Amino acid sequence: MCGIVGFSGNNMPLAQKEDVLNKMLTRIVHRGPDEAGLYRTPTFGMGSVRLSIVDLGSGQQPLCNQDGNLWIAYNGEVYNHTELRQQLQSLGHQFKTNCDTEVVLHMYEEYGADCLTQLNGQFAFSIWDEKKQKLFLARDRFGIRPLFYTRNNDELIFASEIKCLFEYPNVEPHINLKGLKESFIFWSPLSPNTFFQNIKELPPGHYMEFSGGVSEIRSYWKHEFGINTFKGTFNEAAEELSFLLKSSIDLRLRADVQVAAYLSGGLDSSVVTALVKQIQPSSLNTFSIGFDDEQYDESNYQQEVSAHFNTRHKSISCSDNNIVDLLQKAIYHTEAPILRTSPVPMMMLSSLVRKSNIKVVLTGEGADEMLGGYNIFKEAIIRHFWAKDPTSKLRPLLLKRLYPYIPQLKNASAQALKLFFGYQLQNTESPVYSHLLRWKNGQNLTNLLSDDCYQSIKDYHPIDNVANSLVNELDGFTSLEKAQLIESRFFMSGYLLSSQGDRVAMANSVEGRYPFLDHRVAEFCSTLPDEFKIKGLNEKVLLKHMMRTQLPASVIKRPKQAYRAPVGHAIIKSSDLLEAYFSNSALVSSGLFNVDKLASLFTKIQTTNIITEQDNMALIAVLSTQMLYQQFIDSKQEIKSSSMLHADVKNK
Repeated sequence: MCGIVGFSGNNMPLAQKEDVLNKMLTRIVHRGPDEAGLYRTPTFGMGSVRLSIVDLGSGQQPLCNQDGNLWIAYNGEVYNHTELRQQLQSLGHQFKTNCDTEVVLHMYEEYGADCLTQLNGQFAFSIWDEKKQKLFLARDRFGIRPLFYTRNNDELIFASEIKCLFEYPNVEPHINLKGLKESFIFWSPLSPNTFFQNIKELPPGHYMEFSGGVSEIRSYWKHEFGINTFKGTFNEAAEELSFLLKSSIDLRLRADVQVAAYLSGGLDSSVVTALVKQIQPSSLNTFSIGFDDEQYDESNYQQEVSAHFNTRHKSISCSDNNIVDLLQKAIYHTEAPILRTSPVPMMMLSSLVRKSNIKVVLTGEGADEMLGGYNIFKEAIIRHFWAKDPTSKLRPLLLKRLYPYIPQLKNASAQALKLFFGYQLQNTESPVYSHLLRWKNGQNLTNLLSDDCYQSIKDYHPIDNVANSLVNELDGFTSLEKAQLIESRFFMSGYLLSSQGDRVAMANSVEGRYPFLDHRVAEFCSTLPDEFKIKGLNEKVLLKHMMRTQLPASVIKRPKQAYRAPVGHAIIKSSDLLEAYFSNSALVSSGLFNVDKLASLFTKIQTTNIITEQDNMALIAVLSTQMLYQQFIDSKQEIKSSSMLHADVKNK
């Protein structure tokens, strides 16, 4: 795992190129603390920082092919590199290292852009063709690894993280208000947009070719839904899923360092742990995060699964004070506003892993999207059922079964549930019906913007844009398939795999690997009928059936509990946070939020001592945006933390 930077179309002197590349790399030394390297020509420059996981003794980057015409800087892992190496050797290719980086380079040399369809992994890489003066950029199917770029006249500048781009001459940070609105609604900007003006991300499953000042972006893979072609039995589907998951995990255990696993106590991470133990019965290191607040804590389940599989388990507990103390650092790494504090505990967890001298962890992300695990899917089922009899007093009460861990909903009356969940209840023909309520709650946050900001984007309607773009694509889909596609496309890469995945893991130089996001697993799950995923209100029935004899019954039978972390009371109690980001001077300085409306929100919380889920979202949305403004936009603000400033980079 690494971090990459580079630029094409610039004629600056080589010494200046080296200086700029070093400044860019020092912003992401956390992504690759083991070594660094540069490659420069009169028209091109790129660099890499490396976290050594495969072929520790060689494989330094940037790396070239045999004749020196092709150079690669690579961030990621291609798990089937051994098989691809044999394939390439049979075609006459010769290798000087054992690393997957060189395999990717030779795959490109042999197949061009078509090589991407043969790579099983998670990656973002750049290849420079010196002979053709062409740059090739590519990103993995699900967007597990990040890749950002910007244009400066005829120049293209790219990097693993946005902060690197601001080290390039004449690239300045400015807020993209449309990206801000999208972040509030969808929990992340809509790809290829980002929170910053003129900064784009290369979308998941896409590649770019850049030459002579002209760029072309193409898709090479799309996560398809609505296929529903599996004709086997339920048991046969479980056997096939088991085979694919074991194969996926077997590939992701390939490393020249220890591979551990996260253990949340839920079904997905427990499945990963169980299958790892089947493949490698030797001892396994597992790691978990707990919470001082019992409302969020799942430690008992974590300990039960660890004991069941006899893992070497370490855990850490997250307090309100941890949230307050570490939020600024987490936001620096997410580079986008967040609506939940969940990235902070995940960053603490990766820190524990790194302090244990481990670089790689397997996690359970992707199972909910592939196999119908999220409550928002079941919520849509109930709302469809309720919409058939909208005056019913009993049907909305079904929603209480989904959220027993949220007191306000667990104890809510039918009337209260109608007020909260009844939004556009009968608009069941909407292609985005499953997500309308969540997005409406997010859109309400834009009411906190200052008058100038609100007016500038009031006519921008991203929900309508998304719905209109999906009308034809979702034609004939079941309601579950629609919801799965939306969750996978608009939430998973932009938020889950970023703010709770790559960005906070790599902040501590830890690589996450995701067995459920092997494209073979995803493509198989897309062929399954709905009843193999959700039966009644029982989620992930196929996965539970597959693991029914291998996991503790408590894990199989426990209700789905979303991963959440405390926020509201921790913020309200912190005078330092309130002064730094919510004071009149701080709000006026950014000009982003309405001072009076925020004052009303604080008055309501302080007088009632009640913080609703919507209040929590509002607090963290404003706070994270204010932090981003001070960290990246306000030239008078300096981040003093050593983890956020330039560090020494040693070049090859």
